[in-house]
Formats: sequence, structure tokens, C-alpha cells
Amino acid sequence: MPRAGLTAERVVAAAAGLADEIGFEKVTVSALARHFGVKDASLYSHVRSLQDLRTRVALLAGGEMIDRIAAAVAGRSGKDALAAFAAAYRGYALEHPGRYAAAQIRVDQSLVADAPALRRTAEITYGMLRAYGLAEPDLTDAVRLLRSTFHGYCALESTGAFGAARDVQASWDRAIDALHALLLNWPREKRTDLDRPHPIR
Repeated sequence: MPRAGLTAERVVAAAAGLADEIGFEKVTVSALARHFGVKDASLYSHVRSLQDLRTRVALLAGGEMIDRIAAAVAGRSGKDALAAFAAAYRGYALEHPGRYAAAQIRVDQSLVADAPALRRTAEITYGMLRAYGLAEPDLTDAVRLLRSTFHGYCALESTGAFGAARDVQASWDRAIDALHALLLNWPREKRTDLDRPHPIR
């Protein structure tokens, strides 16, 4: 591929594609330069460093993933929204393993304000859970539970770790049923005497 015409967008898109092919952790500036048939130095006019490249891939992947989730949950609520959200999440994770791995890295908080995908992810996820009547701190606890469940299941499934004869899709469907039941009956945090404001404070 000729050097002329390289842009930051093309470089990041190529890095995302390479991540799906060889794994996110194996994506380097050198590997990407070989992909384009240029020297490493040619890419540094488009990305500042390997960390910058990986962050950009993470933001790209996060945007793609939340676009898929948003389309899936549009017009849905309750269990239908949860199931659609989960299916879109799992589909992206299995179809784009490198991109998905990138989307899991912690992005510098200073970049969050300038990352619409991250804000949209929070809005859609928390919005879905508010429909179950949850409020903070239960909202954040529920988000962490869902993310842990979805991520753990996808990580195990992608490596073929589920060896039992039970159909993997059937187990996934039951997991969604269980999560829905849990969210409907979420254990509300109880305040103790120690949690209540002291009268002299």
C-alpha cells in the first residue's frame, strides 16, 4: 500500500483490523508500518505513540460497539432491552476479538469528555438499568455485574472453554433470564446506624 494518502483515520482503522487478525496486544507501530509498506517513522505523523494508537483503537471499537448496542435496544425496555443489549455485546466480542479487547482497556479520564462513545455507552447502559428502578449506588453495582458477566462469558466462549454438552446459547439465554430476575429483585442497600448522619455534624 503506498505511503501517499495515509491519514490518522486510515491508520487507526488498519490497526483495528490488524487487532482482529493477530490480537490487540500484538499490534505495534512496526507491525502497522509493515502492513502499509512504510517505515515506522511515517506513521508518527499520524499517531504520537503506541499508547496513542491503542487508545484511538479503543475509542473506535467502543464507538462501533455502542452503535450496535444502541440499534439493538432502540424501542425496547425491560427484559427485551437486556437481552438485546447482551446479544449485541456478545456478537461484537465474538466477531471482533481484537477490537473488543481494545475496548476493554482503561482510557485516560482526561479523554472521556472528548469521547462521545464513552458518554453514550454510559447513557445507554444506565438508562436501561434505571428502567428496573435502580438508583445509585445500585446502578453502578449493577453495571459492574452485567459487564463482569458478559465479559467473562464471552472470554470463556471465545477460547472454547465451555466443554460440557449443554448448548452454549441455551446457557446464555438462561443467564439473561437470571440477570433479569435479579435486576427485578435487586437487594436495596440498607443504611445502618453508622451510615446515618451524626446529629452534631
